Amino acid sequence: MSLAPQSRRVTLAIAAVMFMLVLDGSILNTSLPAIAASQGVPALALSAVVTAYLLAASAVLPLSAWLGERYGMRRMFLTGVGVFTLASLLCGLAQTPGQLVLMRVVQGIGGGLLLPIGRTIALRGARKEDIVGIQALLVWPALFGPVLGPPLGGLLSTYASWRWNFLLNVPVGLMAMTLLARWVPRDDAGTPRPLDVPGLLGAAGGLTLFIGGVEWVSHDMGAAQGRLQPFMCVAAGLALLAWTVRHLGRAKHPVVSLSPFQHASFAVATTGGTLASTAIQSTPFLLPLLFQLGMGRDAVSAGAMLLPYFAANLGMKTVTTPILQRFGFRPVLLGAGLISAVSIAAFAWVDAQTPWVLLIALLIVSGASRSMSMTAINTLAVAELPQHQLGASSTLAAISSQVAGAMGVAVGALVLAVSAHLQGREHPAVADFSAAFLVVAVFNALAVLQFRRLHRDAGAGVLQARAKRS
Repeated sequence: MSLAPQSRRVTLAIAAVMFMLVLDGSILNTSLPAIAASQGVPALALSAVVTAYLLAASAVLPLSAWLGERYGMRRMFLTGVGVFTLASLLCGLAQTPGQLVLMRVVQGIGGGLLLPIGRTIALRGARKEDIVGIQALLVWPALFGPVLGPPLGGLLSTYASWRWNFLLNVPVGLMAMTLLARWVPRDDAGTPRPLDVPGLLGAAGGLTLFIGGVEWVSHDMGAAQGRLQPFMCVAAGLALLAWTVRHLGRAKHPVVSLSPFQHASFAVATTGGTLASTAIQSTPFLLPLLFQLGMGRDAVSAGAMLLPYFAANLGMKTVTTPILQRFGFRPVLLGAGLISAVSIAAFAWVDAQTPWVLLIALLIVSGASRSMSMTAINTLAVAELPQHQLGASSTLAAISSQVAGAMGVAVGALVLAVSAHLQGREHPAVADFSAAFLVVAVFNALAVLQFRRLHRDAGAGVLQARAKRS
């Protein structure tokens, strides 16, 4: 993966920031009981710590591209890192649940700015032959963060303090700001375009209602059984998003342009990628729970059992580009997607009696196919887009990622709760995890059906440009 030195430096700095964001989200779930105990409140009462961040980030996402064009991408990215870092420090110093929730809202505002603008900066002006390498670096935070977060959160909460979950972000954020200020070239603010207020309110409101409802389902399943409120919230969000999509298609200056969907490769990669990412994000949520509840492991050892999964993600990066050049996007997405779906479904038969060799092999196959799929999806999404559509595509990709992340946890939690409820159990058993993995595998299989719509030569220009350079 031979990127130009300047492009590699900028992309690595941005990837480090993205890793900080993803890790911050995944590390917190295992730390909520410790935070609640230190604050003297029930763990359930602190679910707002998770939800507040997601809702704030969702509300800011549609506005990020406009702000980047209005004030400059570099300036807004540095502002986002600064806001996120300062809010992380204040989260770590919070003395009451109210203070913590408030600072998580501020953290979410910074995070909502970073996701789309960072991707735009990394891809801005990139040569076609560099796109695969850039996307491979940008994907690793989404792959590794959910795997490393739970065990790291357990270790910090058990042997240090929950406050370090937030304080760890401070040196990373400061270092990232220093490197980004040095490496990222200054960009001039663009010609101001009118702010599409109806589109902004519709997109922000729809995303907030939808993701908020999904989080409500996933974090409050015990209380939500038999109640319609969380599902009504999801339905209201979907209805408002449907209106917003119609508005954005007609608006003269939409807050988020839908023009990237005119390219078949972007449309298929985004729709199929959302389905695949839902399954991929659900798996690291379900596996540690299976190891603890189904196999009797403690939180730390359950996290350690994911190491083969993590190693396969990392090892796959060395062969991703040659595989894409050899076979092309469509065959790779079909093959990796099918392997990923089958391996996720295979976890339905894992229990305490499963041989270690078989379990490790399954984790390696699942991790490798997951890595291959996500790199190919993210690269294909921008492979055929002109430079002027990168800002819109980055915002749409960030929205897709946010939705898929929330959906991945919600689908797993919902199936576990429903299956346990139907069997009259208060807590999930191995059989309930079997149902959850099978349902999640269906999402991955639906993504494969989407990838079948791709043309055989989809994204060929990027691969050919890289092959000529090699």
